[in-house]
Amino acid sequence: MLRRITLHQLRLFAALARSMNMTRAAEELHMTPSAFSIQIKQLSESFGAALHEQVGKKLFLTEAGRTVAAAARDMIERLDLLGMEIAEQQGLTRGALRVAMITTARYFATRMIGDFCRAYPNIEFVLEVVNRDQILQRMRDNLDDLYIMGQVPEELDVVALPVAENPLVVIAPADHPLCGESQIAPRRLAQEPFILREAGSGTRQAIERYFSRHGVSPSVRMSLGSDETIKQVVAAGLGVTALSRHVLALDAASGQLRELDVQGFPIQRQWYLAHLAAKKLSPPARAFVELLTGQARGRAS
Repeated sequence: MLRRITLHQLRLFAALARSMNMTRAAEELHMTPSAFSIQIKQLSESFGAALHEQVGKKLFLTEAGRTVAAAARDMIERLDLLGMEIAEQQGLTRGALRVAMITTARYFATRMIGDFCRAYPNIEFVLEVVNRDQILQRMRDNLDDLYIMGQVPEELDVVALPVAENPLVVIAPADHPLCGESQIAPRRLAQEPFILREAGSGTRQAIERYFSRHGVSPSVRMSLGSDETIKQVVAAGLGVTALSRHVLALDAASGQLRELDVQGFPIQRQWYLAHLAAKKLSPPARAFVELLTGQARGRAS
């Protein structure tokens, strides 16, 4: 019966063991929950044992399931290493590169990704655009080769290389009364309704630290998980926000948004290209690192 087991099924079960949620695991692998469930059921039948059980709304692995999950991770890791060894032999003529990046990074990173894809057209580029919580979980699960982020996690052992400046600025509607003022004080700014990124995002943490240093708290009207939505809400006059200057640059032509002159801004931050310290980088990953760090050195010189 074990002959019927496929690598595809083991990858599915490894994803299920990570998320402990059938729907989320199916979405991660771009499958419908029903198709995903059928494959997991067939895998259980091949082993002749239940691999998971549902208690209320929670999913748990059985003892057999935990054993299969550990073996699946081992096999997948070994196959990934095998692919890397073959790619080493072939140089950069073939292979794949898996990159995950914070949503805000797309405003500057897409051009760099385009440069890489044009330079190495035979390399498959797999990109995931996620929020901070998701990228940290992907790092813990070692799902990608490289990560583009604005705040490096202290709780994980990672190597982080600065690749671009990421100045944080305060943005308001173009007709806002504060647009004509200079050196706006933190206490005055805190009186304005703020539209901020979701709790836990690097941008929001930087803003909260700014106000905390000045002994005031911002008046948060709304928390949103999308920079694009935040820009639309601010342009509609519902409040002010603080976002990367890269975001504002894309709207310069519309004239709907303006950068405010606020004491202590811009907050100077960096975009980082990071990977787990224990990660052995493939030739495509090393080439991507060299491209981004080389461009960073060129901008600095």
